[in-house]
Parts: sequence; C-alpha cells; structure tokens
Amino acid sequence: MTERKILLDENEMPDKWYNILPDLPEPLPPPLHPATKEPLKAEDLKPIFPMELIKQEMSGEKFIRIPREIMDIYRLWRPTPLIRAERLEKYLKTPAKIYYKYEGVSPPGSHKPNTAVAQAYYNMKEGVERLTTETGAGQWGSALCFATSLFDMKCTVYMVKVSYTQKPYRRIMMETWGGEVIPSPSNRTESGRRILENDPDSPGSLGIAISEAVEDAVKNEDTKYSLGSVLNHVLLHQTIIGLETKKQLEKVDEKPDVIIGCVGGGSNFSGLAYPFVKDSMNGGIRIIAVEPSACPTLTKGEYTYDYGDTVGLTPLIKMYTLGHDFVPPPIHAGGLRYHGDAPTLSLLVAKRVIEAVAVKQIPTFEAGMIFARTEGIVPAPESNHAIRVAIDEALRAKENGEERVIVFGLSGHGYFDLSAYDSYINGKLNDT
Repeated sequence: MTERKILLDENEMPDKWYNILPDLPEPLPPPLHPATKEPLKAEDLKPIFPMELIKQEMSGEKFIRIPREIMDIYRLWRPTPLIRAERLEKYLKTPAKIYYKYEGVSPPGSHKPNTAVAQAYYNMKEGVERLTTETGAGQWGSALCFATSLFDMKCTVYMVKVSYTQKPYRRIMMETWGGEVIPSPSNRTESGRRILENDPDSPGSLGIAISEAVEDAVKNEDTKYSLGSVLNHVLLHQTIIGLETKKQLEKVDEKPDVIIGCVGGGSNFSGLAYPFVKDSMNGGIRIIAVEPSACPTLTKGEYTYDYGDTVGLTPLIKMYTLGHDFVPPPIHAGGLRYHGDAPTLSLLVAKRVIEAVAVKQIPTFEAGMIFARTEGIVPAPESNHAIRVAIDEALRAKENGEERVIVFGLSGHGYFDLSAYDSYINGKLNDT
C-alpha cells in the first residue's frame, strides 16, 4: 500500500526557524524610511513592532530557536500532515507523484497561526496590550485573534470591505476569539476617511487596510501593529512548514522535482519553499510561485522601491509591485489581493531562482473542484492557485512520460468560502 499520510511525531517538530537572508544570492536592498528615504534603523520600527521582532527582521543568523511557550502552542495542531494525493493522481492518469502539505488543520484553518502565535507572544512579553492588523480573506485576522486570545490581549482587525461582505463567517470567527472587526476603508482613521472621500464605494484593498491598522497602532501607546506576510520575520516563522516537509519526504525517501505555492504577499509560499531554495540554486528543483491574473505582481509588476500600504505610512521596500495605490478587482482569493510581494521573494524571482506564473480565477476553481472531488478537502480559493499549477505540471509529466515528484502547499481549507464555490457552480464567476 502507498503511504498516504506522512506524519511526524511531536518530538520530531523543528525547534528552530530558518532564516533565508544568509542564503540569498546577494544582499537584500535595505528598507527606506518613508519620510527621509534613508536606510531604516532598528529604532525607526519601535513605534509599530516589539524589539525582538525587529531583531529577527534584521537578523543574519541562519536559524533562530523557537521559544518553548510557542512550541507548546504549536503542538495544538503541529506537525501538520504531508499527504500523497493518490486519488488525484489516478484521476489525472499521471505517472507523477503529487504530495500536498496541509495547513488547514490549525484551529483557524490555515497556515497563518505559525506567525500569529509568535508575534502575539513577543508583543505580550514586552507589555503590549492590543494589536492592530489588516486582513483580506480573513484567514490572517482569524489567526491573530486566535493568538491574542491565548495571551489575554486585545485585537483590532481592519478587514478589506469586499471580503467583509463576502465572508461573514470569518468575521464571526474573529469575534468569537474576542477580536474587533472593522470593514476597511472606514471612518475610524484619517487614512480610511481620505479614501472614502475620493471613492465612497471603495471595495477596499490590503494596502488601504494596512494604512488604517498602522495609523491606529502609532496613535495608541498600548498598541503595536502586526502583519501576516511580506516582512522577513513573518516569513521566518512560516518556514516550519518547509522544514517539516523536508523531514516528511525523507521518511519516504522522496526528493521533490517541483515545489508549488500560491502567492499574495509571500508567507505561505515562502514558508514551504524557502527551506528548499539552496537545493534549487544547486539545480534539480523547480520552485513555482502562483499568483492571480487579477493581481499579477510578480509577473507584471515592476521591481522597485514602493510603500507597503496605500497612504505611504510604511517603509519603502524593494519588491515587485503594481503600485501602492493599485486596488485589485474583488476576486474571491482575498488573501492574494496585494499590490506587492515580500522583498526576499522578489529578489529570488528577479534572480530567477524562483519561477512565477499567473492564473485566472475560473481555472483555479476548476482545479479546486477536481481536488475536492478526488481528495475530499474543499480548498481555500487562494490554495486553488497552487492546485491549478500542480495539476498542469502533473499533466505535463503525463505528456512527457516522466515520473516526477510534485509538492504543493494547501495553505488552508475553504469551508468559510462556500459562497465563492456557489458562484462558480452557478456560473457567476468572472475572469478579470
């Protein structure tokens, strides 16, 4: 029998995060202060981040130990399974082996708690009482509300307005964990009011929600800002995904030919892919980042310095960007509607260590339906992008008669996204 679920014992869980910075092909361009345009210093970030996270953001250490308190919480759902998609393989009639790393087993249903728990912990240790953040589809907001509830902290979430309307159950989940959820743009901040003056019907964007969350944090002494993607310390925390995956593949004596993940800002993708980057640079492994055609930052954006938010409150970082004032169409993969990408990921794409492709909305839901009807899990709309390309790679292997090992990240389940599937089933989805 084929071993379908490859599991690790709790005592096999990695106890260190992997830092990609020392292994980049060249040094990362420094972030710039939004006012002076000079390279950012650690003290410039103190108004919004705790000192320990600032140290991690700038660290040159290759591995950073995970505190025992965080490990204890991780054990609520980690290690997560690596699953052989044998039924999908048979449906596709492909000689390829397909594996997926399933992060939907966490309490909020996605990969996001890997960093949410860490960020809440470090803020709590420095006496922070409240965190503010943005969220698109609601997975990050859910994760942070879950994490702050464990440390008896408050959490305010600015949720992109179109997702706030599309995904009411995510809002309810956040409120269940004690979070305050505000549709963005809102009248609560100067940033939100400025957007609404120009466009009262704005659907919102992650860039706008970030502006509101940062402004809220800076104006309140007991509050810091927390984000779910893009910055180095966030991606660092997510590498536990790829580190586990490496151990699991070794258990069944497999070496991947292709690693695939969906990309919005880069946290899920980088968490899976970064522990394999050195292997990719040495040849033999392709790593593919998949984004929506409606928000094609890596494939059609410019690699340049830009703000991480719409209003311009955040540092300027060098990344692939569509422009900080870009408002993506309201596709259902809300977590992928961001104008930029992580600086480390952008550098690796620019150096052609990582490939990038963009796919349209309807083909991703076609792939999600195939996956649901073969493997049984209804995937998050974001994850459908990775599934689409994994299926395409498996079919290419079939055409070429190649036995290949394909690994993709299933970043979360889609059980709060059934309205999106309802739109697809009833022919109401559009490709933008």
